[in-house]
Amino acid sequence: MPSAWDLWAVLIAALLLGWGWWRVFGGFPRARGPAGVLAARELAFLAAAADATYPEGGSALPSGTQAGIPAYVDRYVASVPSTIGFLMRLLFFLIEHATLLFAAPGGGGRRRFSSLNAEQRSAVLEGWGESSWYPRRLVFSSLRAILTMGFFSDPAVLRTLHLAAKRIESPVVEADLLYPAVGAHPSTIAHGPEDLGSPSGVPLAADAPLHPDHADPTG
Repeated sequence: MPSAWDLWAVLIAALLLGWGWWRVFGGFPRARGPAGVLAARELAFLAAAADATYPEGGSALPSGTQAGIPAYVDRYVASVPSTIGFLMRLLFFLIEHATLLFAAPGGGGRRRFSSLNAEQRSAVLEGWGESSWYPRRLVFSSLRAILTMGFFSDPAVLRTLHLAAKRIESPVVEADLLYPAVGAHPSTIAHGPEDLGSPSGVPLAADAPLHPDHADPTG
């Protein structure tokens, strides 16, 4: 017959398991990114980290979530080899829950990263980026690189920084007669010698229309 100590040990273990499950999986909205690779908890972390890195206000630039960083990272993870995607997801998990060891300042600083307030999130990332321990700085640099790629993939960011691609009307050149589009079969080459043109020699104007992928959909 189990003793009272055994029952208490079972109860404490069950409570710890329940708390651990809730910390990792509980309280997140049911959502998926466009590629459906990242779970809701990972998207919640990315949204929190994106806005801590690129907050709203103070400039004409959008915030990290307004720039669509979580959705971008979801698509990116889906496009890389599975081993790299797995390591990226481990990176997100590490920073989300490392607050158990590296607590944020203020009350509740050991909550998961996505549950902290804005000031605490910024302080946590600053602690990673300025740590005297090289592995922590390396982790922060990896996360920042991923978030930065997502931020500068947003057309609104590029338009604000005047880096959006212009629409270029390119003439047919000899290379177009030899090579198909990337990934296409040579049989898809649609041009012949009669289609050859020549550059106009007129520089692209600063106010030239933007490429459709970078144009403002609102006009």
